Amino acid sequence: MNTRRFTPKAMLSALLIAASCSWAVAAHAADFKLAVSGEITSMDPHFGNIFPNNNVMEHIFETLVTRDADSKLIPGLATAWEPVDPVTWEFTLRPDVKFHDGSTLTADDVVHSLQRPATLTNSTAPFTTYTKAIVSAEADGNIVRIKTSSPYPLLPNDLSAIYIVSKAATGDVKTPEFDQGKGMIGTGPFKFVSFARGDRIELTRNEDYWGEKPAWDKVTLRILTNDASRMAALLSGDVDAIENIPSSDYGKLKANTNFNVAQKVSHRTLMFVLDSDRDVSPFVTDKAGKPLAKNPLKDPRVRLALSKAINRQGISERVMEGLSLPTANLVPPSIFGHADDVKVEEYNPAAAKELLAQAGYPDGFGITLHAPNNRFVNDSRITQAVAQMLTQAGVQAKVEAMPFSVYVGRASKLEFSMTLLGWGATSAEASSPMRALIATFNPEEGMGAYNWGRYSNPEFDKLLKDALQTLDTDKREELLKDMIRLVNKDTAVIPIHQQATSWASRKGINYIARTDEYSLAQKFVKE
Repeated sequence: MNTRRFTPKAMLSALLIAASCSWAVAAHAADFKLAVSGEITSMDPHFGNIFPNNNVMEHIFETLVTRDADSKLIPGLATAWEPVDPVTWEFTLRPDVKFHDGSTLTADDVVHSLQRPATLTNSTAPFTTYTKAIVSAEADGNIVRIKTSSPYPLLPNDLSAIYIVSKAATGDVKTPEFDQGKGMIGTGPFKFVSFARGDRIELTRNEDYWGEKPAWDKVTLRILTNDASRMAALLSGDVDAIENIPSSDYGKLKANTNFNVAQKVSHRTLMFVLDSDRDVSPFVTDKAGKPLAKNPLKDPRVRLALSKAINRQGISERVMEGLSLPTANLVPPSIFGHADDVKVEEYNPAAAKELLAQAGYPDGFGITLHAPNNRFVNDSRITQAVAQMLTQAGVQAKVEAMPFSVYVGRASKLEFSMTLLGWGATSAEASSPMRALIATFNPEEGMGAYNWGRYSNPEFDKLLKDALQTLDTDKREELLKDMIRLVNKDTAVIPIHQQATSWASRKGINYIARTDEYSLAQKFVKE
């Protein structure tokens, strides 16, 4: 008997052929299954500020201010907001909004939700970046009055990231208990049913939702971090839609009339964060593997050399298959604060070697690059490509990739020397990555939460402080551009590209692509 072996790629090709002939499994009309690509680390809406968690929360909880598909601010649980003096904002609540348990949303619930992130400890990704500017919040009927420590034009932007929870339902609930469903009482279009870590989240439609009700009675968010598994689930009919189409399958899927494909350049920038603070860095060695007594990443010439050694266009064409926008900015052109005059670093290995020699490393050195292998589009492949490019320029590089749940914990403890990170401009302006990635680490002020390289520049910090307090839009935009220029000049981090995010759904279901990358079951609609 002859036995034929199928590689995962061959199996996917076979599924594509089968799917092009007929839809294999017809899902129940009122049920919807969506495959998401990121691991969920916590169901507490105020504990782990990482994208996969937030993507789930967007189904269950809501924010005062929300965003449309192009990341423009629109009313959420607040119908209006305005500054009443330089340090005071008033938010008017939408009337008659019900929580999933039938109780009515009040201003007291909002005040509680704004105060709660600061009470949580041991988070590697706290939400306090968005609440540190708040001095006080008080309820006055259907008005929430918020005072800030100084003029703060970004408050509406920041509050698009803070989920509103029921004070009565969450008052005594501990973070681990949310995973079992305690406290999971929101106002969103879906109600929480269950969470199976590493497998799925089950939701049911909120029949009393104040807004447009979704098309689906029941939603299952399948957690499929492996690209091939996600594609196979779509092609076999096991799920109705997926996010993050593998770049190698994008063209074939787009040409298949049994599927609808949506795609958009997101506001997420992938970059390498460098350990530019410590005198000795844990994964920097000589070429024989012996730890170096002096950290070369502290030298801006070395950081620039690493940047010049990277062929971003090559990564876009060969690794991303065109689904990325090479960049030197921390935000794409569509985001407020993008500096058009900051151009992509020229790929120049010879110049990189010369800079290394000037810095005292004519023979280069060794370094290990760390990356997740299941979080961003082609994350480990990008890192492997960069390691090869650095090696060609004289820096002997190797790669260690791991699941994001492991990676983010270790990276936040500063265990690495050069790490891959992706950041979406949550506030839809350049101040979002500036505060989280570049600002001097200062948890008291909510700055530098993801500054894993502990980069610090007083000039930058002053520009950021001025920008965050500048009410004049044109002046604030120019300050943000100045910060982009400074970050680029000093090679504070090494931006690679903005990734294009993609979705695929079976025929009969459409999705409007979003710059914020959210995959929202309530926005998948029947044709």
